Amino acid sequence: MSNVLQLTGQHSDCAAMNTPHKLLVKCAENVVCVCSRGEKWLSGPAMNKISMIERGSVVVGWDGNIEAVGPADDIAQRFPDASCARVIDATGMCVLPGLVDCHTHPVWEGDRVHEFSMKLAGVNYLDIHRAGGGIHYTMQHTRAAKQEQLLHSLRTRLFAMLRAGSTLVECKTGYGLDLDTEIRMLRTIDRARWDDRPAVHVTYCGAHAVPRGYLVSEYTREIVEKHLPTVVRLMHQGEVHVDSVDVFCEQGVFGLEETRTILRAGKHLGLRLNFHGDELHPTGAAELAAELGAHAVSHLEEVSKDGISALVTSGCVAILLPTTAFMLRLKQPPARTMIDTGVIVALGSDFNPNAYCLAMPVVMHLACVNLHFTMAEALVAATINAAHALGCSHRHGSIEQGKRGDLLIVKASRWEHLIYQLGCHADIIPYVVCKGDVLENRCPSYNAAF
Repeated sequence: MSNVLQLTGQHSDCAAMNTPHKLLVKCAENVVCVCSRGEKWLSGPAMNKISMIERGSVVVGWDGNIEAVGPADDIAQRFPDASCARVIDATGMCVLPGLVDCHTHPVWEGDRVHEFSMKLAGVNYLDIHRAGGGIHYTMQHTRAAKQEQLLHSLRTRLFAMLRAGSTLVECKTGYGLDLDTEIRMLRTIDRARWDDRPAVHVTYCGAHAVPRGYLVSEYTREIVEKHLPTVVRLMHQGEVHVDSVDVFCEQGVFGLEETRTILRAGKHLGLRLNFHGDELHPTGAAELAAELGAHAVSHLEEVSKDGISALVTSGCVAILLPTTAFMLRLKQPPARTMIDTGVIVALGSDFNPNAYCLAMPVVMHLACVNLHFTMAEALVAATINAAHALGCSHRHGSIEQGKRGDLLIVKASRWEHLIYQLGCHADIIPYVVCKGDVLENRCPSYNAAF
């Protein structure tokens, strides 16, 4: 029997009438709230001053929101066990906010395991891309896939992310590179979004690469004049949901001017700006992000000193992706400089066929080992700051009254075991909670879990 999660927190209307509260997680060694005063993000020295309650408890109501968090004795007086439909005794364990993965590409067919050996032999990413591999290879398979196949793959990946503690996941399109397939990917994400386990933030990334047969100027014009207006029209009709627009700003892909054109068009149509930049070459993407008022920019391995200053001034979030630099043997982003300078720093997995990692605890571990984060900084970057990068820190990223009841229970007396232990997440995480529904690590299949 494989280690996957079983949903056990759903209750009948009768249970709701008989018990005022949905879930009580009690007597944890520590409840790691991260924030306790409504902070939207943490930066600089504040990243090492996370809020924590020793021997604490958390109550989640039937609306899926946190009703109370505090010392276990205080919670016990106000919320006796009998008043809660489900009680988890977390003695000897720690409770953390659900993790937030703010950069993923989870909708595709056509893995690239065959390219991994090429990379190990020294072939670089852009050479593979120019030879018709990389994004173009996955694009061909994604275009040929039926929507049900895409949906099954997406749900399976989201479920794996949930197993490893991610309760909010950003999902990008970008492996269609034509309007029909990109819309099909959005419809696929929308169907998974309604599952709400994990919660999903949707990003349109039609400008992930330039399809064969197009000049970059031609495809830029098609995105601005055709793709984006169609996406927004379908949003207004209730057929798809999109939160953000993304562009791969890189030499040989979309240059600074094309990126500016697409992002401005997306912003004019009401979309958030959250894009790739300064990954393989210093393109000035961080400076562009500040200029356009972007909410976040990802990668930044090659960010300039001026770019770092621009991020500090603008408040744009730097989403760092340590798995990508690790797997592609790239230079690591200057994370320590960014944190010490006051940039709002978040972490994401960058899950995609080129960097196959579904587990945010692995990302956090790599951030500490390779990017020189402290463990507290890694937790902040994977919770409240990652939620802020998606505009969701009012609902996600910390354990505070009124926020969504997404929790992670770690089977250890110190919460740092989540980062310290590399892998084996099914063993260290016995429970993941989404909106007060408890998922246990015991069910043999995804379908049986949901």
